[in-house]
Amino acid sequence: MSLKFDVASVLERETETTIADWYALVEAEPELVMIPLSREDRCMHLPEMFGDLVDRLRNPLPLGTHARASAAARDHGRLRRDQGYTAAMLVAESRILQVSIFQTLQLHVEDTKPSVLLIYVMSIADEVDSQLAQAMKSYITEAKLDAEPIEA
Repeated sequence: MSLKFDVASVLERETETTIADWYALVEAEPELVMIPLSREDRCMHLPEMFGDLVDRLRNPLPLGTHARASAAARDHGRLRRDQGYTAAMLVAESRILQVSIFQTLQLHVEDTKPSVLLIYVMSIADEVDSQLAQAMKSYITEAKLDAEPIEA
């Protein structure tokens, strides 16, 4: 079994645990819990975003390439805007997501050479950042629409 498959499989298999870890970290962030949300509302975008990430690992793109469009990321940006999040809060959520993913890998990919694992870590960071960029784009688009005058 190739490492690419192992990393993707670990993240696929550990999606729910990683989301639970992410949620616990988010709930410990005073800035983020200022917006009261249920666990379901806070986490609803994550399973699909994990699916996008696993797909990226199984079908790699060169680093820095424009990633595939993610409906989950786009919808997440719009939803968080509607829920009252600031742009900084979106970035904080994304940072916590990367930490949670890397902690999952640390726990489950024991016998892998760090130099070999590094390319997959870089791909994960690239994909999470791409999803953040897509979320921010829809967040900003919503903000611009909110600022437009209403025509009667």
